Amino acid sequence: MQVAFKIPCAHCVSLVRPARGALVELKNCSIETLSNFYLCLSLLKQSYIMRNRWTLLPLLLSVAACKKDKQAVSGQLIFKFKFDSTQARLNNIGQPSTIPAGHGAQSPVFNNMSVHYIELTTGPLVALGQGTVLYKAPETTAGGSTAIDFEKSTFAGNNETFFSVPLKDVPAAEYEWIRVSLAYQNADVKFKVDTTVLGVTINQEFVGTLAGFIGFNTYLKTFKVKNQSLTVNGNRKQGYWGFETVLSAAGYTYPFITSGQAPEGATTVVNPLFATSPIPQGSCVVTGAFVPGKLVITGNETGDIIVEVSFSTNKSFEWEDVVADGKWEPSKGEQVTDMGIRGMIPTVK
Repeated sequence: MQVAFKIPCAHCVSLVRPARGALVELKNCSIETLSNFYLCLSLLKQSYIMRNRWTLLPLLLSVAACKKDKQAVSGQLIFKFKFDSTQARLNNIGQPSTIPAGHGAQSPVFNNMSVHYIELTTGPLVALGQGTVLYKAPETTAGGSTAIDFEKSTFAGNNETFFSVPLKDVPAAEYEWIRVSLAYQNADVKFKVDTTVLGVTINQEFVGTLAGFIGFNTYLKTFKVKNQSLTVNGNRKQGYWGFETVLSAAGYTYPFITSGQAPEGATTVVNPLFATSPIPQGSCVVTGAFVPGKLVITGNETGDIIVEVSFSTNKSFEWEDVVADGKWEPSKGEQVTDMGIRGMIPTVK
């Protein structure tokens, strides 16, 4: 008497010889997952092949190899930060910019940054949001209006990856531009103290840490600037900042922390496509063209593609220079006016 049984695919039959007297019926399917493998195993057991366990070894190795091959071709599109104080200093429309009269500026030393939004576009006429949106950070209405949820933000430093996505999830196209909405920056800046405290004269420069919120709106609970923390429990608009330092004089140290708000609409947001693809007032969607050419995604990539996103920090921290000495002296009423990044160059490696 013949025993009829079904196995899921011809692949199994090529690896395993059926039991004597059995009638094999092939089905048009694939063995690519472990669930299919266990189905094969169950059906093969019914055909008495389990009596010779060695016949299953090639099948098991084939499944493992198939899974390994599948992982090997899963390339990533990787974006890395670069902070460059020598890169061109641009204005809102992507043109070279000088420091306004009556202002001072310096190039901060960046510690880390976070982004809110990443979008690729194939040309200059693609409106904001109509391109390929790769990432959008978590938002919340806990503070009233919609805001970036800072507590769920991710951060990266110089030469570190700030976002990656499987290439198979990126639509095939030739991308010419990238839009990156910046949310937060943490950097060290210099400031001058020229005063007398308890009979002790202090006239020198110090270094402090600035936590700048340059996204459209950010919901904050308690955040740490460097070692000290500020509590907000609410939304803060673009241009809000926290600052901390430790002052040293006459053998004493004085931990200090404070916060402030840059004027509305004063944060520089570089967009060379302002005429064809404008961005909303108060956002921080920086736009840049890929170099040395377009970012080409074919859908057949087998390895990673790395994009180095270089941000210009060239005199990106700006203030009203009341004393007119080019040094930031907050104790003299010199207000922060601008913390915006001064340009972006995305380079395809």
